[in-house]
Amino acid sequence: MDLATQAIRKRIMPKAIIDEIKTLCQEKNAIILAHNYQPTEIIALADILGDSLQLSIEAARSEAEIIVFCGVRFMAETAAILNTKAKVLLPAETAGCPMADMITAEQLREYRRQHPDTVVVCYVNSTAEVKAESDICCTSSNAVKVLLSIPEDKRILFVPDQNLGRWAGRQAGREVELWNGYCPVHHWGFTSLQVKNLRKK
Repeated sequence: MDLATQAIRKRIMPKAIIDEIKTLCQEKNAIILAHNYQPTEIIALADILGDSLQLSIEAARSEAEIIVFCGVRFMAETAAILNTKAKVLLPAETAGCPMADMITAEQLREYRRQHPDTVVVCYVNSTAEVKAESDICCTSSNAVKVLLSIPEDKRILFVPDQNLGRWAGRQAGREVELWNGYCPVHHWGFTSLQVKNLRKK
């Protein structure tokens, strides 16, 4: 554990509680994975801290019997898909991702009934149910490559992130139909003027 994490732990919760949590993790062969966006007190307890891709990789590699996933629901679902031997616990069952929740499996099934020949590309930041109804999943780093792998005569629908789908389509030189999904933080969060003003301060 680095010195910064030690200092954070000392400030935010009694050592006895931290020790009890760590002892329980050892006894139960559990590991705590936490997303970068978690509050400081959760970050301080994490065995591994990272973004959704890094945590998915760590979950797949883990030999722990229990994975406590401090993140949103789709991340915990992904961990469970990648590591079927571990029991994955999501401490906050209602922890959802607004973008992932902008499409349901039923909506996608209905789309597919109307457009049976369309190839559905699904960004991994989506629910397990939506992934199951899709033809292929992609990450932000391989989205362009995935689009280029699809025959040119095929119609493509990208779900749920319209911004990633639009960018990947432009990069690949492919026409892509976009689901009306987006990350509210990135979509409505900041304007360039606000960023410039913040930099001046």
